[in-house]
Amino acid sequence: MRYPRDMHGHGPTPPHANWPGGAHVAVQFVLNYEEGGENNILHGDSASEAFLADVIGAAPWPDQRHANVESMYEYGARAGFWRLHRLFTQAELPLTVYGVATALMRAPTQLAAMQEAGWEIASHGYKWVQHKDMPPEEERAQIAEAIRLHTIATGERPHGWYTGRSSLNTIDLVSEAGGFAYISDTYDDDLPYWRVYQGKPQLIIPYTLSANDMRFVTAPGFDNGEEYFQFLKDSFDCLYAEGQAGSPKMMTLGLHCRLVGQPGRYQGLKKFVDYISEFDKVWVPTRLAIAEHWAREHPYVAPDVIPCQLDKPDFVARYGSIFEHSPWIAERAWEGELAPVNDTAIGLHFALRCQFRMASDEERLAVLCAHPDLAGKLATAKRLTAESTAEQASVGLDALTDGERQRFTMLNTAYVDKFGFPFIIAVRDNTKASILEAFETRLKNTPEAEFAAACAQVERIALLRLKALLP
Repeated sequence: MRYPRDMHGHGPTPPHANWPGGAHVAVQFVLNYEEGGENNILHGDSASEAFLADVIGAAPWPDQRHANVESMYEYGARAGFWRLHRLFTQAELPLTVYGVATALMRAPTQLAAMQEAGWEIASHGYKWVQHKDMPPEEERAQIAEAIRLHTIATGERPHGWYTGRSSLNTIDLVSEAGGFAYISDTYDDDLPYWRVYQGKPQLIIPYTLSANDMRFVTAPGFDNGEEYFQFLKDSFDCLYAEGQAGSPKMMTLGLHCRLVGQPGRYQGLKKFVDYISEFDKVWVPTRLAIAEHWAREHPYVAPDVIPCQLDKPDFVARYGSIFEHSPWIAERAWEGELAPVNDTAIGLHFALRCQFRMASDEERLAVLCAHPDLAGKLATAKRLTAESTAEQASVGLDALTDGERQRFTMLNTAYVDKFGFPFIIAVRDNTKASILEAFETRLKNTPEAEFAAACAQVERIALLRLKALLP
């Protein structure tokens, strides 16, 4: 049972982006150029387009053209593109274009303008169509054809990729094709990250739909340019403040010629462009520039071990002693649902701890009884596990005076006589004095309360052991 989704990511302390110039935030503009690549029976598709157009409740029309939707896409190519082109060239801001290959082949003038402006042109797939039900063989072929047409149209193969209307196979298939500095078919982070496929790392630069102008035609969405501007401003202000506090992030805006290229919507975008120009410490790059920066500053480093990918013998060999002399806990954890979230000390501890908590009282009692006395006979005979030996030595329990040893012996005997298992405490959290104080205090517990206290200490010891092994 392996759960493939990664709910951990960079975790509570993401890497410092180190954006150029010490920027507090990287603001990245993407222009999706899809006009001429959308569903249309003229393009060999089975129905008309119905997605991201100003026709409320639009649905595909099988075997028919939709004059209104076609005309709205044409507005993007004829008018919206040039309005956005003027904005970004006059502001001298770089831009990444997600270019649908078949759309680029039908846009020679717009393509020339993109290239003259020095914009990055990434691939937005072969056609602007839905891929969720597409067989992998067909999608693989379309990826190859998109690269071929893109290279013909622009003069070089794309370095970035975003399908958008993707399938569960898309990222794997694009990674398999190779040659991409980044893939953007995720929405799962504010920073880039590395994803390994078939043993090779692939950089992922997440995209956005929240700060995407598609929300002008989807619900809940933006009714006007002012709402759009306010959302963008709030997003920027939040991320800029986080960067000032020492954790720089990335902000992406997704644009469409036929949507934000409309005059009333455009004004909200222009206000935002003007707004961020008032700040220093803002980096406005292409996505390719982000990819190149991340590869330099945060190159992929293979982890020493990935617990959720280990086979059972290796997993149990590594983690079977985390709960003292109780490898069955590791065996059950391996047989349960492991995922990338379990590849850290906290995550793996959670998986092991859950098995301990789900065990019967008799099984948990056996775990307690497997622990050695503190400074007891096993320690004297040097028969402790390596973990227990190091733990007890860390607070000087291997070098007691005769008086201290006599006191520990007396307390150990009284404790076992009362509760039936040895006194357990996470010694790395304590000193010799605090251990003795806890000993005295917990001897006053009821059997039920002390059983719970001892189990909590067993869990704590396991976490400390894992933190010595994993990040």
